[in-house]
This record gives sequence, C-alpha cells and structure tokens, in this order.
Amino acid sequence: MKSQIDHLVILAQTLDQGVAWCEATLGVSPGPGGEHPQFGTHNRLIKIATPKFPLAYLEIIAINPEAKSLGDTRAKRWFDMDDAALQAAVAVAPQLVHFVAQTDELQAGRTALKALGIDRGPALQTSRHSRKGLLQWQITVRDDGQRLFDGALPSLIQWGKPAEAEPLRLHPRNSLPRSGVTLQSVAVTHPTAAKLQAAYEAIGLSGVTVADGPANITVTLNTPKGPVTLKSQGV
Repeated sequence: MKSQIDHLVILAQTLDQGVAWCEATLGVSPGPGGEHPQFGTHNRLIKIATPKFPLAYLEIIAINPEAKSLGDTRAKRWFDMDDAALQAAVAVAPQLVHFVAQTDELQAGRTALKALGIDRGPALQTSRHSRKGLLQWQITVRDDGQRLFDGALPSLIQWGKPAEAEPLRLHPRNSLPRSGVTLQSVAVTHPTAAKLQAAYEAIGLSGVTVADGPANITVTLNTPKGPVTLKSQGV
C-alpha cells in the first residue's frame, strides 16, 4: 500500500487564537473550514501543497464551544484533544501536534499496523459541510483518542464514501486558494525510531524522514514571512 501527507494538525485553545497565530506566524489568514459534530470541534484550513506534497494542507483545529456535548460522555475527541497536558500546552500558544496520511487502502493500513502490534484505532465514517457539498471521509480514531508515538504516527484518512469513483473530488486541496505558504519538508525524531520507521514502511508512507532522538515533528514551510519551522516538541 501507499500513503502520503494529507494534512498537518495545529491545535489551538480557541479557533480565534489559532487564526491570530496563523496570521502572526505564517503571514496569511486561513481559509474557511467547518464543524465536526461527531467530535465537537471546528477548523480553518490553509493550502500548502507542492509537487512533493500534492495534497497537503494545514488544519487549525479547536474545540467548538457552541457544539452540542458528545453523545457518549466516555468518548474522546480525536488527536488527544481531551488530554489535560496537551490542553495546557496549547493554552500557551497553538501547537503543531500531529499529521494525517492519505491512503486509498485504509483497512489494509490498519491491518499492517496491527501486525506490528500497533492499534491505530477503528475507521470512523465522518463528514462535514463544505461550500462544494458534503465532504465525507473515513479516518482512524482510537477509542481513547490517543495519537500514539507523541503524535508522530499519522492518523490514516481515506476520502469519499466507501467505493466512491472519485474519492478526492471534494478534497480540501481542490477548493482552497493558493495561500503563499508551501510545505517543504517533514522530519520526525523519536526514542523508538526503529519501530516508527517500521510503521511508516508498513503503510507505505513517503515524504517523511525519521531518526533517533527526542520526540519531535519538525515541519519547514515557505511563507510570505520567509522560511518558518514548526516543531511539536513532543507534546
């Protein structure tokens, strides 16, 4: 199977703070996103695609204070958003916390990771409204909401309805305008780099380097403000 960078996840305490961070850090205002009733979150998006990362966009996401409470009080939001330590970190400033990898073989990816003893979580069918219509996808979300490997093991996403003929037709890349921000590289260090590298190989992930070191995701972007480096710093 093959997978590639789909989007980077920037977690903010509030969406307004995320927008302000984006304007100050990257020099652009993010485009529209939407709401995720299933998880009680909302987002704003920036296209950062390049020939090396043709689908890439940046997602600024926050808990939506106007959302109805989650139907199951035991349910956890995606991307560790209910984790107290992560919430404390983003209370200081919005933070790069994770990335998501696109594949056309999500179930095969889950199986490949399970063979390594890694439970990436079930594939949830979810959706949100967009200006182009109902955007639908499947994404792996563990019941406990954990990202795994300090955010460095990507969630897997498969766009469209199951067996859809043109699954990428409504992909955010196709509706977002050029932002002037482009993704140049994604590098990961982790204390368990060998296992993480095996996981990347199992899902056929390209475009991400991995090496031994403290837990960290390092992203380099070209922006209207010049080169910008974002780091997860193991949060």
